[in-house]
Amino acid sequence: MAREYSIENVRNIGIAAHIDAGKTTTTERILFYTGKKHKIGAVDDGTAEMDWMVQERERGVTITAAATTCFWRDHAIHLIDTPGHVDFTVEVERSLRVLDGAIALFCAVGGVEPQSETVWHQADRYGVPRIVFVNKMDRVGANYARVLEMMKAQLGANPLPLQLPIGEGTDFAGVIDLITQKAMHWDTADQGQTYSELEIPSEFQDEVDQARETLFESVAVEDEVLLEKYLSGEEITHDELVATVRTATLSGTLVPVLCGSSLKNQGVQPLLDAVIDFLPSPVDVPSIEGTVPHPTAISTRAKRKRDATSQEGEAGEEGKITRPADDTAPFSALAFKVATHPTVDKLVYCRVYSGTLRRGEAIYNVRSEKRERVNRILQMHANKEAVSDAAYAGDIVALVGLKETKTGDTVADAKEPILLESITFPDPVISIAIEPERASDADALEETLEKLMDEDPTFTVGIDKETGQRIISGMGELHLEILTDRMVREFGVNARVSKLQVAYRETISTVAEARGTHIHKTDEEGIYGDVLLTVEPLERDEGFQFEDNTDETQIPRQYIPFIEKALEGAMGTGPRIGYPMQDVKVTLTGGSYHPTDSSEVAFEAAAALAFENAVRKANPFLLEPIMRIHITVPDEHVGKVIGDLNARRAQINESTTQDASDTARASQSTQSVVDAFVPLSETFQYTTRLRSMTQGRGAFTLEFSHYEVVPESLAPGANPIGSA
Repeated sequence: MAREYSIENVRNIGIAAHIDAGKTTTTERILFYTGKKHKIGAVDDGTAEMDWMVQERERGVTITAAATTCFWRDHAIHLIDTPGHVDFTVEVERSLRVLDGAIALFCAVGGVEPQSETVWHQADRYGVPRIVFVNKMDRVGANYARVLEMMKAQLGANPLPLQLPIGEGTDFAGVIDLITQKAMHWDTADQGQTYSELEIPSEFQDEVDQARETLFESVAVEDEVLLEKYLSGEEITHDELVATVRTATLSGTLVPVLCGSSLKNQGVQPLLDAVIDFLPSPVDVPSIEGTVPHPTAISTRAKRKRDATSQEGEAGEEGKITRPADDTAPFSALAFKVATHPTVDKLVYCRVYSGTLRRGEAIYNVRSEKRERVNRILQMHANKEAVSDAAYAGDIVALVGLKETKTGDTVADAKEPILLESITFPDPVISIAIEPERASDADALEETLEKLMDEDPTFTVGIDKETGQRIISGMGELHLEILTDRMVREFGVNARVSKLQVAYRETISTVAEARGTHIHKTDEEGIYGDVLLTVEPLERDEGFQFEDNTDETQIPRQYIPFIEKALEGAMGTGPRIGYPMQDVKVTLTGGSYHPTDSSEVAFEAAAALAFENAVRKANPFLLEPIMRIHITVPDEHVGKVIGDLNARRAQINESTTQDASDTARASQSTQSVVDAFVPLSETFQYTTRLRSMTQGRGAFTLEFSHYEVVPESLAPGANPIGSA
């Protein structure tokens, strides 16, 4: 089966933003206007196509990233709608890892909010080009210019407005396209399917002229030919303008900005045009880079073939290799998501970077070094699927039959394997103990927890060494609430859960030295390991560092990797209570060995003992997770909210009142925005407390920020590991 569309006509994009910015509402309109569905769904009444989970429809929030494919202007758009809630940031992280471009949605009232910043910087990290859609221009308090200023100040972005709103708030009536110089008005009778392009209203002409001048100045700087034309007063054509904006978008120097109201069906078609015009196809982004995992396993013939043509990838320094987005190159793909399925073992979502995969073929898992056969290839539309015979470079598909493949694994051609960069996920910050209600539920609970961990790398399961309790950890209250709800409703497992517990960390405050020896002698054999090391504190969030200052006469070189491995393992249990340690540097300063009795195991044991002795002498203390909290509250309640935050040991960063200059807004209660840092332990059940203080009119979001020292008077005592 040949390609239905060329790879140049493919767009792999995601929609990402702060919670409640309108991502799913915008996706519904995209599906409607592209003909993917024939009726617009709504988040509030639980009919949104992409929010297919029961929990999503009940709560009105997106929980899992949902993928679909639609068509616009003869282009295939592989679209992923991501969650906005910080508890499900894993879905955004792994989606951005495999996407070529993104639509960043900002609320015209709230502007750049905390989770917006998080998503933006995630996209920065993966080098994902973006366009911006300022949504909810019809809302009272909408302020387009303010959002642009916030993008500059808070994101360090260089926004390029391509549209101006015709009015704001209740006066919003359409948009003015600065490139075509037309005013666009949507027909409300047919849900915005048709729109008219009219002359610009005279009262907006001066503003449009100024905005176009700024547009030409910004674009001209990006191209020497255009700059010369601009300075000499020559006209810059439409095609030149679009091409240069596209080039600047792909390089990240400019970010095109459009506006509209998805809920009122205004502005979505130009957004789709901007996706085609300005966001990259798979061939517009750099070829994926990886490493050759087993150079000795690659045949000489394959090496010659790879070196002879760029179609097979180009080898670089230190075993680096690239694979172009080409159907004829060796197959390579990244598994970015695993999902359970009611009729098959599981679905593995993959982004194909190079080559062609056909149904029934065997592929090679580079991590596990195992071959697995692809039974089916599926094109997904939320939780619905369509069977495909093949997947090509640039495609995002779900594969059936990969039992051993996990999130972040590379699957490739066994003859010419490549190891792609995996995905890094944040550590969980909150825990609860969970036990089966009956002994007969124990096996089902274990199986369910394994499936959920496969799906979600930020969900972990461990055993409390002192109590034997099973501890599950996640990114927040809602995260664990959703997972435990799924256990009951989706997997039919009955379990008891304890109160929420904070995932503390431990570290040290002073330098200390200690020796560890593991020496035993029997009639048959001897065991000898002797390690001297120093521990010292690092700056916060620097993790673990190891340095070897010994020589061959003290400890033979072959034992050093085993010592480092043992020390990394020892970091998992701190001396105070048993929480994982962080921000510690260990320097191996001495030791001794026996020519016949020394072994890897002996040095591992000696290193662990030396580390335990050293950190106990280095004044260990606890760290607690600090969350950034962003609260929107009616102005008359802001005093109570700030007072309550102070009682929760919060550090108030900023409290601002949103501008109420327009008449419509001034007639309503103004809103204050409070931005603060607060310990996670002080936020449990905060939803109920905020509702009580604000008569149900306050809203907040939380996201993890950093770890800070727990005041000694508030530090938990020597409780079991995992309890708060």
